[in-house]
Amino acid sequence: MISEQITKTTLKPLGSRVLVQRLKKEEKLKGGIILPDSAKKTEEVAVVVAVGPGTPDKEGTIHKVPVEPGDKILLDKYSGQEVELDGEKFVIVKSEDIVAIVG
Repeated sequence: MISEQITKTTLKPLGSRVLVQRLKKEEKLKGGIILPDSAKKTEEVAVVVAVGPGTPDKEGTIHKVPVEPGDKILLDKYSGQEVELDGEKFVIVKSEDIVAIVG
């Protein structure tokens, strides 16, 4: 589960970056076979934890990121920078790497 208290005060994305936590996939197949970490595919669905303030254009108008904390999103497969905080894994991605908001 997401440690919201820690991440809100410790990790604040800058610019148009977004802090997300990938959703966990089922580790067992239907037949009861458990997959090792090396065989697991990176999950592209994540939950937004924190959002940067956006980036300004040439006129100084700030363009906000189109997602907010709590949104479930679809990411490009290998996008972002992985970080670990207090034993939990997060990914910082650019807003351009967000493919869609999952409804």
